Amino acid sequence: MLKEIFTYGSFAPTHYMKEPWKIKLYQKEGKYLFINAIIASYKRIGMLKENDDPKTLKMIDSMKNFMLEIPHHALVYFAKERDPVRYEEEYASVCAFIQNAQLAAWSYNVGMLWTITPYMHDPEFVREIGLDSNNYKVAAVLQIGYPKKTPRKKERTNIEQKLEIIE
Repeated sequence: MLKEIFTYGSFAPTHYMKEPWKIKLYQKEGKYLFINAIIASYKRIGMLKENDDPKTLKMIDSMKNFMLEIPHHALVYFAKERDPVRYEEEYASVCAFIQNAQLAAWSYNVGMLWTITPYMHDPEFVREIGLDSNNYKVAAVLQIGYPKKTPRKKERTNIEQKLEIIE
C-alpha cells in the first residue's frame, strides 16, 4: 500500500522531469537505527542532556516508546543543487510530492504527519542515516500509520483575506 501511496505522490510537478524525491522508509527493526540517531542528535544539539539523570532517562525512554509505536517513518530527501534557483525548484517538487502522498494516504485511511524537526539539520544525524549533508537535503520525515481517531477539521482563513486581485 505504501508503494501505491508514494506512486501517487510521484505525480507531483517536477522541473525537467527530474523527480528529485528519495525516501528512506524505517519500519520494524529499522526504526531502532532511526530513533537512536534522533536521540543522539538531540543530545548533540542540546535538546536532551548528556547525563544519566533519571528525569532525562525517563524522557528519552518516553520519546523512544512514542516513536516505536509509529509503524513507519519515511525520511524524504533530495540531492542538493548548487544553483539556488534549481535548488528551490527541486525543493518545491519534493514538497508537492509529499503533499500528494499525504492526500493519497488519506484516501486509504492512512495518516501521514509531515514533520520538520531540528535533527534534520544536524549534519552528523544525516551522516548516521547514510547520507552526506553536503550533497543531500532532508526535506521531511513522514510519520505513517492508522490514526486512532480522525483529527478534527481545522478551519482555514477565508481566501479573500489572502487574495489580492490586480486588474
